[in-house]
Amino acid sequence: MRTLTLLCAVAAMGWTSAASAEVLRIGHPLCHAVSPGVPGSDAIPENFACNGQPEGYQKGTLWLHALLPPGADERDDLSLIIHSSRFDRLVVYFSYADGAIERQDVRSGDFGTHWRAGGQLAFRAPHRDVPLVGVTMRFDKVASAGLLRMRLVARGEESTQTTGLATSIGAALVLLLAGAIYNASLAVAVRRQFSAWQAGWAACMILWGGCWSQLHLFFFPRMAGALSSQICTGLSCLAICLATLSAVTALDSQSVNRWLRRAALWLTGGVAALGLPLSLMRSGPIETLGSLLGVLILANLLAVACCIGQAWRRGSAEARSFAGAWSVPMLVLASTEFVDTDRMFWGGGSQILVLFAAAWQTLWLSIAASRSHARLRIERDMARRAEAQAQELARRDALTGLPNRRGFIERVGTVLETSQEQGQVVGLLLIDVDWFKSINDVYGHEAGDVVLAAIARRIAPYESPSCTVARLGGEEFAVMVAGLEGFALIRFAETLRQEISACEHGDLIGQRKVTVSIGIAEASTGGDFRSLYRLADEALYEAKRQGRDQVAIRLLDEPEPTADDLGQVALGS
Repeated sequence: MRTLTLLCAVAAMGWTSAASAEVLRIGHPLCHAVSPGVPGSDAIPENFACNGQPEGYQKGTLWLHALLPPGADERDDLSLIIHSSRFDRLVVYFSYADGAIERQDVRSGDFGTHWRAGGQLAFRAPHRDVPLVGVTMRFDKVASAGLLRMRLVARGEESTQTTGLATSIGAALVLLLAGAIYNASLAVAVRRQFSAWQAGWAACMILWGGCWSQLHLFFFPRMAGALSSQICTGLSCLAICLATLSAVTALDSQSVNRWLRRAALWLTGGVAALGLPLSLMRSGPIETLGSLLGVLILANLLAVACCIGQAWRRGSAEARSFAGAWSVPMLVLASTEFVDTDRMFWGGGSQILVLFAAAWQTLWLSIAASRSHARLRIERDMARRAEAQAQELARRDALTGLPNRRGFIERVGTVLETSQEQGQVVGLLLIDVDWFKSINDVYGHEAGDVVLAAIARRIAPYESPSCTVARLGGEEFAVMVAGLEGFALIRFAETLRQEISACEHGDLIGQRKVTVSIGIAEASTGGDFRSLYRLADEALYEAKRQGRDQVAIRLLDEPEPTADDLGQVALGS
């Protein structure tokens, strides 16, 4: 809201300041004369016509003369501001009451110190002791008299207007530059065709704005005049084509009628086909072709508006973004057909309005693209998170929350690789609940599930980078631990067995004590999971055979034990 208020205030200041200037038009109050060729002398013609329109001046010289408005003769600080167009040479004559004439001139390719921001030339009337009574302008080979705009302003107002216009143009170009860089980055990052078209359009508008405003003369002063005007015409047509392509290609083909889309593209082609030769012309029916080009542009904008409206009705999200972005430029272009903008924005007129409308469109679409990209990233992250959760759930036991056999095997591989790299001993513990089938048969499967969950809660705290636990299925659990060997590994298994035996299961199983048998397989020089599992299963079988509620151990590198050996390593409760 503050930004909108500030822009409105700036517009009002530009209107008020420019309103005090005297706008000079052919016939109001400019009189004209035409020389068939370019005269060799600077003599001002004696006869001027104050009615009708000049003709036959494009290959000759157009003279414009104006007497000063009432009250102007009392001021000696007047400046004549001319919006530059396509001409070879411009000479300004200031006439004084004593008959003296002061002349200032510029040529295409050399504007000297007379150029100002906003495509303007400023000629300051020299101070004399006698009043200034008239101004005469001589244009050699001017392309179109209808495109000339001139104003008389006070010298102080000229400085203020020039500063205000330059500031406004700079602000609009900075906004366009930010949009161009952002869209170009977005096009590279996400590879979106729309963002690339939009970046190209914004870059084209920056070039057009810099060329129209004459800011490029800081770096390329020889481009002043007709060349810059011709480049501006070509860039403006290119910008319209790029804007149309960015809009039409961004809308889903199912949201826009095929013929309507083709109509917009054909009109865009017509704008390009007519704009290219018009930008190269120095004489001929420039005004007529310019009017025809204006009709094509309005038709092109109308076709784009129809595409956006149809896509919106069909539920296209992109169409809503385009509607907000294109509404301001369309209103601006439409308003210039009905409102005299020559006095607005310190003489910047419709061009500065178009520049700000382009900045609005670029920023709007950049924000819309950011929101769309952010939404896609959120959806992608949510999908990845859901996929990761699904994969994790696929590796977890639903009852106990411990890793299942699949998850355990995947984690065991990491533990084995790490232990081999660090030269650590690994041990695999297989834990089986004693007489579990009788618990299910007597107390029911619900009671059996409670027992398994309680045992899992005892095992789960041992989960760490060097120790992984799991429920392999049924009443069988497993623990893989690295860094423990011999007596330490056995003590660890004994502690785990005792903690499980100490679990309270409540009245569900009638205060029955639940015990487990544990088989241990130890590998001091590395080994694969299959070998460890086979040895641990043999050790578990030994613990069961010796009476259950015991721990038995087998070493991966030891010879096949005898029955006496197994009896000596089996530890009772």
